[in-house]
Amino acid sequence: MTRKLPLLRLAGAALLALVAVSAPAAGWTGVQQSQDATAPVTWAELERSHWLADGRDDAPRKVYVFMDANCPYCTKFWSDARPWVASGKVQLRHIMVAVISPSSAGKAATLLADPDPARRLAVYEQSHAFGVARMMAGGPRHALEDPSLPVPTTIPEGTGRMLVEHDLLLRRLNLMGTPGLVFQGADGRMVARVGVPPGELESVLGPR
Repeated sequence: MTRKLPLLRLAGAALLALVAVSAPAAGWTGVQQSQDATAPVTWAELERSHWLADGRDDAPRKVYVFMDANCPYCTKFWSDARPWVASGKVQLRHIMVAVISPSSAGKAATLLADPDPARRLAVYEQSHAFGVARMMAGGPRHALEDPSLPVPTTIPEGTGRMLVEHDLLLRRLNLMGTPGLVFQGADGRMVARVGVPPGELESVLGPR
């Protein structure tokens, strides 16, 4: 799992403020302070967030995935979850965040600006899945730089605000890394955790 310190998150928010189109820096502070960072997140609030659907809408199990385009563990989880998604048992709902590196926000902006962002995300993850799996098995380092996902010089104000709000959700859930997974347990209660080992996928995705 990719873990990042709060300082890097603040740096990421500052970066968004600097590159946003016609968005004064003070506006970003207002976004972050407009909600209580300690307030509990509800399932209904996640349903209302801006997520990218991965899988059938009628899938009986929904899992929210906070993901950064520069997170290899997000790619690994995306790949490991394919059998559940393909069978129609699970719909992953990807919530883009920008907490790992300066290019994270730009990559997210490019994805979100696509006419079909869910498809664009799937193509991106698929193109890196093999390299990431080989790297995690002890193979050569796999970089997530990708010319098919260019980083723009500016980020639209609305997209930047969305990313800051997503980061606030991540912090309110006490998820200090990516992929941040949120799902409903057997008792119906909401569970939030950072990542999952391949051998424990059923604890998040249900029976295969």
